[in-house]
Amino acid sequence: MWDYTDVMMDHFKNPRNLGEVKDANAVGMVGNLSCGDALKISMKVNEETNIIEDIKFKTFGCGSAIAASSALTEMVLGKTVEEALSVTNLDIADFLGGLPAEKMHCSVMGKEALEEAVKNYRGEESLKECEDQSDVICKCFLVTRKRIERVIKEENLTDIEDVINFTKAGSGCGGCIPDIKKILEKIVGVKEEKEENQQKFVEMTMVQKIQLIDEKIKSHVRPELESHGGDLEFVSLEGTKVIVKLKGVCAGCAGSKATLKNIVEAKIKEHVFEKLTVEEV
Repeated sequence: MWDYTDVMMDHFKNPRNLGEVKDANAVGMVGNLSCGDALKISMKVNEETNIIEDIKFKTFGCGSAIAASSALTEMVLGKTVEEALSVTNLDIADFLGGLPAEKMHCSVMGKEALEEAVKNYRGEESLKECEDQSDVICKCFLVTRKRIERVIKEENLTDIEDVINFTKAGSGCGGCIPDIKKILEKIVGVKEEKEENQQKFVEMTMVQKIQLIDEKIKSHVRPELESHGGDLEFVSLEGTKVIVKLKGVCAGCAGSKATLKNIVEAKIKEHVFEKLTVEEV
């Protein structure tokens, strides 16, 4: 038997915010009734302040799923959408005084339902729509490859048991466990290689760092900017700040800040060093 905390049992027996918000402008649903777990979250978000003024849930699942959903709604009610998104599944588990390892997927489901509701509020494509539903790895619980990969990366999982506990994939017949192991090994291997490259950058001389940044800008940043009529010049490196100058249509563009953050800085973090930031001269 699992050891549940008093807080967890209270939220199971006396769930808060149970039901559905009638005038909701944000709705998110995850899971599948045929697989034993499903959660629907509905919210009323103030469109001027972005504050969650009302939130309710309906869930089909075990006691941990009910408690985790109840805890999540209590945690985010009255917060802005941005503040709510900062709540992690581990925060939900901590709020309940802990969850058995085998039930961690309930807190993950809560976090994902909230993210789906926010995407619905913002008019963005849902995670489920982004996933290739034909690429299901776990047929018992309809868990796709993308979902497994996403959870492994977000939760920094390194053990097959953790992947099963956090995604529920592999906890049925177990036939998909070899495939899950391959996905885990590939991601962990890439992560270790990335960490090794990060350490190499730290140990480089200033000249070597500048040469590497310039090389990666030429190979990974400029081609994308040039495809839209823009360009960029690498000016200098000051500590962890990469100073650049936007050129072409990028210079003076209203979206230049987004370009620096979402393209230039993102690619430099990915291909050079994750602690680097980018500023325009």
